[in-house]
Amino acid sequence: MTERHVLGISGGKDSAALAIYMRDRHPELDIDYFFTDTGEELPEVKEFLDKLEGYLGKPIVRLNPGRDFRFWLQQYNHFLPSPQVRWCTRMLKLKPFEEWVKPWLAAGDKVTSYVAIRADEEYREGYSSKSENLYVRLPFREAGINKAEVIDILESSGVGYPKYYEWRSRSGCTFCFFQQKIEWVRLRERHPDAYEAAKALEKDALEHGSPFTWSKGESLSDLEHPARIMEIKSEYEIRRARRRSNIPVNPLRPITHTIDDIDDIYGEDDGNGACLICHK
Repeated sequence: MTERHVLGISGGKDSAALAIYMRDRHPELDIDYFFTDTGEELPEVKEFLDKLEGYLGKPIVRLNPGRDFRFWLQQYNHFLPSPQVRWCTRMLKLKPFEEWVKPWLAAGDKVTSYVAIRADEEYREGYSSKSENLYVRLPFREAGINKAEVIDILESSGVGYPKYYEWRSRSGCTFCFFQQKIEWVRLRERHPDAYEAAKALEKDALEHGSPFTWSKGESLSDLEHPARIMEIKSEYEIRRARRRSNIPVNPLRPITHTIDDIDDIYGEDDGNGACLICHK
């Protein structure tokens, strides 16, 4: 029986910090790092993966689902995925991972998957193994590592954060339905082609009777009206100011516009909705 170790990287802060942590703390383990590429990732994610590979000193395996988002959209009657029906996570993230480890498990190998759920995320659960020889470990929870320590790991390594944290609070597809409305506005400003592609997918879905839009309660066509954009930005600034005023002052960590700030600005639990294979 061969022992194998795998660690999924989402392109976000926690999974990147875990990869760095495991590389530095457990050099005796030959870990296979992987990224499930849906074909709809932000360009900043790909840039960050290249940077992380340099630190890890080994390639991050790109898992390709074979059939892209548009194929599965047709299979699901052109209905967009949503927090209630997350077929994109199942078909474009979980299934490629399961297919990747399937030959090892069939051969009787012991496979340990390391998932980046922190100690301050008691409410989160990792991937539920469907095989008796696939084990899931949560090193951050086991070591008592919280968000502040994750940030320290990224900063001290020199890897830092993905650039999309300048305007967005999570990794994932360009049209992830967990985005806040201000993030859709920023996507339109920074990646207009990606926004237009998401709008076209939404239009097609609505024409086929999809009950969901990408952003809750309004279509991207409605969201992009100038008056609506101004309203969203105004609401965001009010929320941002309110949340910043509630951040405890720490003289050892000045407040800057980083993920430490963004999590509070956007007012969301940064673990909410994360794909379970690699978390954030």
